[in-house]
Amino acid sequence: MNNPIVELNLTEFCEAAALADVHVIEIVEHGILEPHGNAPAEWRFTDYELVLARRAAKLRQDLDLEWEGVALALDLLEEVQQLRTENRMLKQRLGRLVG
Repeated sequence: MNNPIVELNLTEFCEAAALADVHVIEIVEHGILEPHGNAPAEWRFTDYELVLARRAAKLRQDLDLEWEGVALALDLLEEVQQLRTENRMLKQRLGRLVG
């Protein structure tokens, strides 16, 4: 069964993320979010972007960061997650070779 992708316009997205539209526009300008569409009136956001926006807003609030810092923090967190996944996979392979 296919999982439908939720798509929200800017107004719906702002409401769901509890962010003002000016903040969402700033987040997009800093490359944190990449909605479909060429202009704010045409933008469509997915449920993944909603989670990302909430995470970005929490980082900004908790760490008192500007959006540039939030973008960097999110990139670093993603890289750490990828490294952890790769490390786990390599440990499994090593375990099969040694064991």
